Amino acid sequence: MAIPLALIAVISLADILTPREISLSPLLVTAPAITASFAGPWLTGLVSIITIADEVLLGLNSEMLATRAMQTQLMALVVVSAFLVIFSFVRDRHREELIRVRSVSEAAQRALLRPLPPGLGSLRLASMYLAAEEEAQIGGDLYAAARTHSGVRVVIGDVRGKGLPSVSDAALLLGAFREAARRHATLPDVVLYLDESVRADLEEHAEECQDACENFITAAVLEIPDHRPVVEVIDCGHPPPLLLRDRQVTTLQVAQPAPPLGLGELSDRAYQVEVFDFKPGDTLLLYTDGVIEARDRAGVFYPLAERVMTWPGDGPETLVEHVRDDLLAYVGGRLGDDAAMVAIQRLHD
Repeated sequence: MAIPLALIAVISLADILTPREISLSPLLVTAPAITASFAGPWLTGLVSIITIADEVLLGLNSEMLATRAMQTQLMALVVVSAFLVIFSFVRDRHREELIRVRSVSEAAQRALLRPLPPGLGSLRLASMYLAAEEEAQIGGDLYAAARTHSGVRVVIGDVRGKGLPSVSDAALLLGAFREAARRHATLPDVVLYLDESVRADLEEHAEECQDACENFITAAVLEIPDHRPVVEVIDCGHPPPLLLRDRQVTTLQVAQPAPPLGLGELSDRAYQVEVFDFKPGDTLLLYTDGVIEARDRAGVFYPLAERVMTWPGDGPETLVEHVRDDLLAYVGGRLGDDAAMVAIQRLHD
């Protein structure tokens, strides 16, 4: 508020000190204009009233208030001030609506994409979600973890498409995973249940959208037993996890990846479980294609495995923060697609 008030004072003083034929009072309109850029309608209206009153006083001081030129300036100031007050009012209404939309979006994200617990059994976990849309908090990427009687099961996935349909498909898969992870004894059973759930939903909504039957979800489903230093993986068309051990990065590429969920017509025997070593001190990094398909200004894809090697190795939380900061710097601050990451570290016994 000091800036517009100071402007009024400076312009008024300059107008009084200059010769009568030189009028600086039209510059007073800058005071309410500047106020409207940061203040609400009440403060903008107050500064406008002060400005109009000052214009009248300057007109009286110069004995030009009765002239047509001064009256025209005064009328213009009144009209501009009124528009600035209306602008401030409308802008504040839009801001309040945006705040409400953001709060609803954040509540939906917490309900749909629940934050992973920092620890499950002998595992430490951390997650990160980066939405491509500027005002969005959720999208088609997903992740979840569930504790079973013998270990931990984790899923990370990416729904084909964008917008609200992808959010709906993500919600469907997350609900199916939380149900299946505790009910089914084997990992292939879990994946089969997920695939059946996705295909059933697509068939149910096939008449509503001609392209719905073409939708699918890429996913990686993992099981980490409590008492064996391994990780079991079923990859359904998803980017393979990275294993970090002793500052070395290994891609856990499965030999026979399954089709994405919603496209497969497989029996439970067709899902092949790949087993990899996952020893105490090791860290797994799961991610969606929004990470590895991010491009810099030259159009070069983000080299995730190479960049991860610069991580100092101090817990899964610092790993996802390291990748997030480096990724955003690489693309110049804005992603072209949603990106999700999950880091899992096995603790020493």
